Amino acid sequence: MKTKSILLGSAIVFTLGMASCNSNTSEDSKDSTEQVNNEAIEATAPTDSVASAQKDDAEMVVDLASGGMFEVELAKVAVQKATSSEVKSFAQMMIDDHTKANNELKSLAESKNIVLPTTLSDKHQKDLNDVSEKTGKDFDRKYMDVMVEDHKKDIDKFEKLADKGNDADLKAFASKTLPTLNHHKEEADRIEKLTDKQ
Repeated sequence: MKTKSILLGSAIVFTLGMASCNSNTSEDSKDSTEQVNNEAIEATAPTDSVASAQKDDAEMVVDLASGGMFEVELAKVAVQKATSSEVKSFAQMMIDDHTKANNELKSLAESKNIVLPTTLSDKHQKDLNDVSEKTGKDFDRKYMDVMVEDHKKDIDKFEKLADKGNDADLKAFASKTLPTLNHHKEEADRIEKLTDKQ
């Protein structure tokens, strides 16, 4: 078991080293992280079926971490730029709740030897830029529109991990986080309606 852990650690360090050597390419952070995880899993999984299950879990976790990071970064912009006190409060809730969930997921991922992205994906960076360009009430409306859509996707992804995940700890994390996300979605719907009227 100890040898397996050392092998896995070596595989991750080697793969991360290779990824950093290629960091001058414009590869998406989410895609490159998934590649790192897949290569490490292939190097250490005892069977193809175990490798497939671990890859599925790792892919879902990377996706959740990428989305969580985006919501925190966009919320930091919203706390500064929003004109509505409701929108500012919502953004602060995003920072508080998603930072907590992101940290839990990071700790859990480390315990499972899953590498997470440290920068926004290309899509999330584009979305962040698009929303950040807005000002005044247009910013409030655009931010809340994105939050409603994003939380629909979040809930689907967390439900998928809770239902179809292979790792018991990851499934438990997803199940525990879902009520908070459902609350966020309800609040986002409510505030979106208010901003649409302004």
